[in-house]
Amino acid sequence: MSLYTRFTAHLDAVLDALEIEGVLPAGLNRKAVTVEPPRDASHGDLATNAAMVLAKPAGTNPRALAEAIVTKLQALDDVQSAAIAGPGFINMTLTDATWRAELATIHADAADYGRSDLGQGVTVNVEYVSANPTGPMHMGHCRGAVVGDALATLLEYAGHKVIREYYINDAGGQVDVLARSAHLRYREALGEDVGAIPEGLYPGDYLVPVGQALAAEYGDRFVGAPESDWLVTFRTFAVAKMMDMIRSDLALLGIHHDIFASEAELQAAGKPDEAEAWLRAHDLVYDGVLEAPKGELPDDWEPVELPLFRSTKFGDDQDRPIKKSNGSWTYFGADMAYHFQKAQSADQLIDIWGADHAGTVKRIQAAVAALTEGRARFDVKLIQMVRLLRDGEPVKMSKRAGNFVTLADVVREVGKDVVRFTMLTRKADAQMDFDFAKVVEASKDNPVFYVQYAHARISSLGRRAEEAGIDLPAPDLSLLGTAELGLVKLAAQFPRVVEGAAQAREPHRIAFYLNDLASAFHGWWNMGNDDPGARVIRADDPALTATRLSLAQGIGQIIRNGLALMGVAALTEMQ
Repeated sequence: MSLYTRFTAHLDAVLDALEIEGVLPAGLNRKAVTVEPPRDASHGDLATNAAMVLAKPAGTNPRALAEAIVTKLQALDDVQSAAIAGPGFINMTLTDATWRAELATIHADAADYGRSDLGQGVTVNVEYVSANPTGPMHMGHCRGAVVGDALATLLEYAGHKVIREYYINDAGGQVDVLARSAHLRYREALGEDVGAIPEGLYPGDYLVPVGQALAAEYGDRFVGAPESDWLVTFRTFAVAKMMDMIRSDLALLGIHHDIFASEAELQAAGKPDEAEAWLRAHDLVYDGVLEAPKGELPDDWEPVELPLFRSTKFGDDQDRPIKKSNGSWTYFGADMAYHFQKAQSADQLIDIWGADHAGTVKRIQAAVAALTEGRARFDVKLIQMVRLLRDGEPVKMSKRAGNFVTLADVVREVGKDVVRFTMLTRKADAQMDFDFAKVVEASKDNPVFYVQYAHARISSLGRRAEEAGIDLPAPDLSLLGTAELGLVKLAAQFPRVVEGAAQAREPHRIAFYLNDLASAFHGWWNMGNDDPGARVIRADDPALTATRLSLAQGIGQIIRNGLALMGVAALTEMQ
C-alpha cells in the first residue's frame, strides 16, 4: 500500500467517523475526493479536497466541514499538522518519522515498490506495431512499438493481466505485391537478369534472401508458370519470412508479443461472417445504399446496395459498408471481425495506431461498442510520426523506394535503451524529432543521459565507500535532514505516478517523473561541490555516510523500477 493509498484510507476512516457522528449524511459519493501533493510544496505534504467536494451534497459549509475533518486528521500519528486553505481545502504536513519510514519501505519493497493492484486482474489486450508484413521494421514503426510495449508493462505492474498482440495484415493487396516482388527475386536468384525493379513492386534488397530461399525450395518450377500457379505459395512463403524478420527486429528493442493474429486466417475461419450474422441478428447491419460523395460525382460512381453497419447509432458520422460491391470484405469489415475476436478473451482493448489512421477511430469504436454491447472499454492511442535528423537534415524514408532507415540500423547505432527512452520523452500524440547526435549527448538536456547518469552515480557510491575503507554501520534515518527528506518525498510519489500513468494509459509520464527525480538527485549531489559537509561519502562520519548512502540507494531503486517499466536497463557506470 502506497503512502497516498494509506492516507486515502485514513481520510475514508475520518469521513466514516463523521457519518457516525451525524456531521455527514451516510452514503455520500466520495469518488471525486482526492489526496495528492499540493501544487505549492510550501503548503505541506498532502492536500485533500474532501470538504469542497462533500459540503454541498451534505448541505453544509465547506469551511465548517473542513474544520471537522482537520480535527480528526490532526489526531493521526503520521500528521504533524493540518490546516485549512481558502474556502475549504485541507493541507497536511506529515512527520519526519513518516518519511523516514517510507524510505525504509522503498528498501523493503525493492522492485515491487510502486506495484499496484489498481487493475484488479482485469484483462487488457494491447495491440501494437501490426506493421504490414512487406519488409523489415523501419523507424516509422518504432515509436508505436515502444509506446505499446511500455504501456503493456505499465498495465501489468498496475495489476492488469495483459495480452500483447500483433495483427498481421496478410489478406490485402499489399501481400500480393510482396509475392510478385519475391517472384522477381526468385527468378533473379536462378540467374535471370531482372534489370530495374518495375514500378509498383517492392525494390528493397531485403527480398534478395527471400528469392534465394524460394529458389532453393522450388528450383525453376515456377519460373515461367502463370501467376495463378504460384501467387498463394509465394505470398505465404514471403509473409512468413517477413514476419521472421519483423520478430527479429522487434527483439532488438526487447519487444515480444504473446499473439500474432493473421487476417488471412481470420477470414478463412469465417470470423467476419460470424460478426455480420451477430450484427444482423441485433438489427445493426442492413442492406442499403451509401450517400453520393459530396461535390462533383466521379464518372464511374453509381449507387450500389451494400451491407451497412449502423455505426451512426454509436456516434460515428455515417453508416459504414462492411463489404465491397464484389462481395469481398472492406478493411473496416475485416477489422470489425478482428476486434470482435479480441474481445472474446479480454475485458478491455487498446489499439496503438499511427496518427494517419485517425479517420477510422470512430467507426472501430462504434463496432466494438456494438459487438460487445458496451461491455469492453476500447481505447485507441494515436502515435505521431518521428522525424529523423542527421547532421541537422531530415532523413527521408520510403519502403517502396527501398531507401528507408531500418529500426535495426538505428538500434545498432545508438542502442536499444536510448531508442526506447527517447520514444517515451514526449506524449504519444505530439510530434517528435529523433536527432542521432542529441540522443547520445552527455548533457542534462538529454533525459536519457541525465537519468542514466543519476543511477550510475548512485551505483558508484558503494564502491567509493568501500575504496575509502569506511566501516559502515546500520543507517540511522534520524540523521536525514530537510534536503534528504525532500528527496524521499519525491521518491514516494512513484506509486502514485504509476497509477496515474496506468489510468491515463500514458507511459511517457514515467519518463517525465524519472527526469524530475534525477534532477532532484543531481541537485542534492551537487551541494557537496560547494559544501564538503553535504557530501554523501564522509570518511570522517561513517554514520552519516551510511544514512546518505541508504537514501541514494533508495532513489536508485526508484530509478531502476521506473526504467524497468520503460524497458530500459539501469546503467551502473557510464561508457
